[in-house]
Amino acid sequence: MTAAAQTDANSEHAVFRYLANAIKDGRETARDARAYAKDAGFAAVVALGCVGTMLLAPDGRIGFDALAWVLGLAGSVALVARHRFPRTVLVITAAAMVAYQLRGYPDGSPVLPMLVAVYRTIRGGHRGFFAVTALVSLAISLGSLPLLPLGDVALRAALEKRFLTFGWVVACAMGAAMRIQHEAMLAQAEERAAENAQRSADEERLRIARELHDTLTHSISVIKVQAGVAVHLSKKRGQEPPPALLAIQEASGDAARELRSTLHVLRNADGGAEGVGLERLPELVARARGSGVPATVAVAGERPALPAEVDRAAYRIVQESLTNVARHAGPAAAVGVHVSYAPDRVVVQVDDDGAADPGAPPQPGIGLTGMRERVAALGGELHAAPRPEGGFRVRAELPLPRAGGAAGAAT
Repeated sequence: MTAAAQTDANSEHAVFRYLANAIKDGRETARDARAYAKDAGFAAVVALGCVGTMLLAPDGRIGFDALAWVLGLAGSVALVARHRFPRTVLVITAAAMVAYQLRGYPDGSPVLPMLVAVYRTIRGGHRGFFAVTALVSLAISLGSLPLLPLGDVALRAALEKRFLTFGWVVACAMGAAMRIQHEAMLAQAEERAAENAQRSADEERLRIARELHDTLTHSISVIKVQAGVAVHLSKKRGQEPPPALLAIQEASGDAARELRSTLHVLRNADGGAEGVGLERLPELVARARGSGVPATVAVAGERPALPAEVDRAAYRIVQESLTNVARHAGPAAAVGVHVSYAPDRVVVQVDDDGAADPGAPPQPGIGLTGMRERVAALGGELHAAPRPEGGFRVRAELPLPRAGGAAGAAT
């Protein structure tokens, strides 16, 4: 790449990065604006409630002045920031409520924003800060009362109002704490349920692994041994072993290896089938030829660094397609395997010229269903249907992540 082309490419990448960052910043700004609008709307509702309590306050107390309205609404305005600065909002609402009480205004107005601030503070995990703020506020409120005999009616009424107000505050704090405890219990219950489900799945997976080992492993081993004995006897008699017999011997060995790999996957939840991928495609095609299916393979493009799940899925799709050709296409059918690599996808296509009817839809057997599930799990596309000119076609497009594509282009 020339220096000028490299400069143009860097400039283009810089423009894309700038646009991406601008879009991201715009989304975050819009999200923040929606959050502020929601908080402001809630604060406005609380403010209306405070105004209502002030307008409906009983007579006989100091008349309302400008300070009464300021103290009555200060806590509501502060609620706009209750999610971002819960402790600061708690201090503001507590100070407004105490100052309102010290002035002797009719009780009730600043209590509502105080309750909201208490709930948000407890939900935020600041229980100690709430306890200190509540005790200091109560001490200041009680310390402001005149020194009157305990039996005095005015003092008793003032004490009742103070403790009633702080009783509401404590009740709100207890409600928030109980809700937090309830949510924690639900989370623990869900976690235990997930652990039990995982444990059951692990036990079932191990059971299947044992069943496969006790049944298929024995049967495949017998096939492999018998095929080996037949090959040995043919050579001992000076005869060339039939190609079909050699194919049985090789296929049984591959089946045993793949079964061991499958058992490894079943016994290890995070394991993968080892040694299964498109690098073994020539062996797979050669084994198909040995079983009597004329098969060819063509590869286009440079092989990138494939993710293990994509590599494994592509191999299994070709494997199942070749198996279907041997079973259903007829004895004279030939098959062509095409693999195409691109930076963003891998395409595998298997065509045969067998006896499939172009007018009949394919029967959804276990093999085709398994292929569709593999492709769908990777976000790809699968086309499996008879060809107009005769025969059958399986085509799977498997997308690659960006990182994989970049790696592939660099190699």
